[in-house]
Amino acid sequence: MGRRRGWGGTPPAGDAEATQRIVAAAVDLIDRTGAAISIAQVAESLGVIRQTVYRYFPTAADLMRAAAIASVDGFLDALTAHLAGIDDPAEAMTEGVIFTLREVPRRPQLGLLLEGTASRADEFLSPDALAFGMAMITRYDVDWVRHGYDDEALHELVEHSLRTMQSLVVSPGNPPRNDDQLRRYLRRWLGTAITAQAEIGIRA
Repeated sequence: MGRRRGWGGTPPAGDAEATQRIVAAAVDLIDRTGAAISIAQVAESLGVIRQTVYRYFPTAADLMRAAAIASVDGFLDALTAHLAGIDDPAEAMTEGVIFTLREVPRRPQLGLLLEGTASRADEFLSPDALAFGMAMITRYDVDWVRHGYDDEALHELVEHSLRTMQSLVVSPGNPPRNDDQLRRYLRRWLGTAITAQAEIGIRA
């Protein structure tokens, strides 16, 4: 492999550009394959040796995380547009959960950030996932303070919602609920808990 072939014949100007190009290559590969990819695949697509990629991302998990985070902004913009004008916290969370569950299969990078399998169920409560959940609910047109939510309550709401999504991904039901059935289920159980916080928060 010659120097000209590496980086498509145009080496990056510095570490920041190299990192950006590696992440972009990973995002593109995940888009095309719909699954996690390896350091070797990314290196081959860039025309560099694996050690070059390892210099910036010590493990494949690190690279997958970076690819997922790089894709979050587009999802959050779509989520914000989808939920625009919904100011009821229970309805906003219900629709947000449904939207997220439906988008994960369409956005492979997002699925890697919120992957929940029997062997990796803790991914749903990773620091990245919790930060992602907080970024989601702060985009909602909901006055959380007026509904009795302080920072602690918001973080617990995110945790509870992620646990709910984890359960629905790991075991969607047999047969799985369609959107209307899932909406009724979430409004009855998740929505009731969300609404109750208004009274609890005010008393506190």
